[in-house]
Amino acid sequence: MPRYLVERTFADGLHIPMDDAGAKVVAGVVTTNAEHGVTWVHSYVSDDRQKTFCVYDGPSPEAIRQVAERNGLPVDAITQVRVLDPYFYVDQGS
Repeated sequence: MPRYLVERTFADGLHIPMDDAGAKVVAGVVTTNAEHGVTWVHSYVSDDRQKTFCVYDGPSPEAIRQVAERNGLPVDAITQVRVLDPYFYVDQGS
């Protein structure tokens, strides 16, 4: 399945509480994604909490956009990516 990097901007910052309410929000996103064949792998959040860089597996950029809209999440850009493992090159040089 293709992997995508999804860039998002949150003008007021991303605030997910570290409690049951936050867990419920995240579970809702995961459930909605799964209904459309999309898996949220993990995310990176900038120190100011205004930008996120999220890694997703999904069938297409359109599927990623659909679930983002259903989850009420912004999308600045979607880029298909693949892993570049620097240790692969280190191991080859041995």
